[in-house]
Amino acid sequence: MSESVVPWLQFAVCGLLIGFAGHALTRYAAVISDRTGLPSSWVGLVLLSTATSLPELFTGISAVTLFDTPDIALGDALGSCVLNLGLLVALDALSRDESIYCRVDQRHVLTAGFGVILIGLAGLTILTSGTVVGRVFYHFSIYTPLIILMYFVAVRATFMHERRLAITSPTVGEADPLSLRQAVLRYLAAALVVALAGGLLPSVGLQIVASTGLHAGFVGTLLVAGATSLPEFVVIISALRRNSPDMAIAALLGSNLFDIVVIALDDLAYTKGSIFADVSPAHIASALAGVIMNGIFIVALLYRPKSRFFGNLGWASLSLLSVYFLSAYFIFLYRY
Repeated sequence: MSESVVPWLQFAVCGLLIGFAGHALTRYAAVISDRTGLPSSWVGLVLLSTATSLPELFTGISAVTLFDTPDIALGDALGSCVLNLGLLVALDALSRDESIYCRVDQRHVLTAGFGVILIGLAGLTILTSGTVVGRVFYHFSIYTPLIILMYFVAVRATFMHERRLAITSPTVGEADPLSLRQAVLRYLAAALVVALAGGLLPSVGLQIVASTGLHAGFVGTLLVAGATSLPEFVVIISALRRNSPDMAIAALLGSNLFDIVVIALDDLAYTKGSIFADVSPAHIASALAGVIMNGIFIVALLYRPKSRFFGNLGWASLSLLSVYFLSAYFIFLYRY
């Protein structure tokens, strides 16, 4: 077997493990939601989004501490944000009866709005690194604590908003026989599989860089981000099959919020200075794409477009797809 093929096989194995564990996470999160009475969308925002973002967390930490590749760490997190929003297109295509933007609750605007703030803040931090307003405190950016604080503000605001609306989680389909304790333990086991497989991805990504000559930022933004976003893809498919589109949307938007926190944690773990100052400025394109795509989602959710092209996709999904491919093309062309 050619040595150049081995990294791709390792990449595929990690991706499959993440995918299977992501499917299990959806089931156990739904049981936890049912047993505790918590809204399915809030469970998606916190439990599912945190678990499905574990690959980005372990990928980022290992990339900056073991492999000294901050571009892969940042590219993975921001690339995952953009790809998660691109997965809305898949949700829309799989929603046969009507557009997904007509099926889900408009309360997701709050989470998407926080997504605009956090992704925009990450892009601004990269842009201002090395300037007067982008100072470094010890070895991390002064904006890193603000990013972490904003995440907890977003989670609390979402919880308070849903409690004020008295939103509960209805039981969908047949009741699952698992108890709350069983669901929590199996949820943690599936999350551990996701984390371990995600931790191996930076090493595999570096091998792909060495064997193909591709840029580390491109590999991080597209290939590694694609693999670490597999749990989100599996989760939204599973949630849609369980007739829980709100859980699927909340998981995607919540993953974006947590992915930006991952960047902040990567910055704390990167001891050579601020990670924002040591990465390519091309990552700003991913941040801008994330902000624009969040904006498109907010408009679509408020406008609720009913017309669809090609039988499956509306203008909102086509716009999301266009922004995603344009940002990917820019990252590919940019020379690190």
